Amino acid sequence: MRRRTLQVASTVEKAVAEVLARGLSDPRAKGLITVTGIEVTDDFSLAKISVTIMPEEHEQITMHALTAAAGFIRREAMKHVHLRDMPHLSFHLDTGLKNQARVFELLNKVAEEREARSEHPQAPRADEENQG
Repeated sequence: MRRRTLQVASTVEKAVAEVLARGLSDPRAKGLITVTGIEVTDDFSLAKISVTIMPEEHEQITMHALTAAAGFIRREAMKHVHLRDMPHLSFHLDTGLKNQARVFELLNKVAEEREARSEHPQAPRADEENQG
C-alpha cells in the first residue's frame, strides 16, 4: 500500500505544481510559489502540500490565497490526474529552504570575515615586540 501512496503523492504533486505554474487569478497570490513536498494520507483523503513563496514578504498573503483556492486547485489538478478520488489539498509553508539559505548566508559571512583578517593581519602587540 505504501508504494501506491508514493505514486499518488508524486502524481498529485506534479499536477498541483502545474496548476500553480499557470498562476491563480486571486490578486493575493503574489510571488513565486514552489511545491517542495507532499504527504498523502494512507486513505488518500488528504494531501498536505509544502510550498515556498518568494519573496518572503508575500508569504502570508499568498498562503491565504492558496488556502482559499484549495478547492479550485484540486479541481484543476483533477483534470491531469486519473484517480477515482482526488485528495483534499492542505497547503503549508515550508521554511526549510529559507532556513538553509540563512545558514549559508551566515557561513559565507564568517568565511569573508576570516579572509579579511588573513589579508590584513593585525600589528603585533607591544608586549610581543619587547620579547624579540
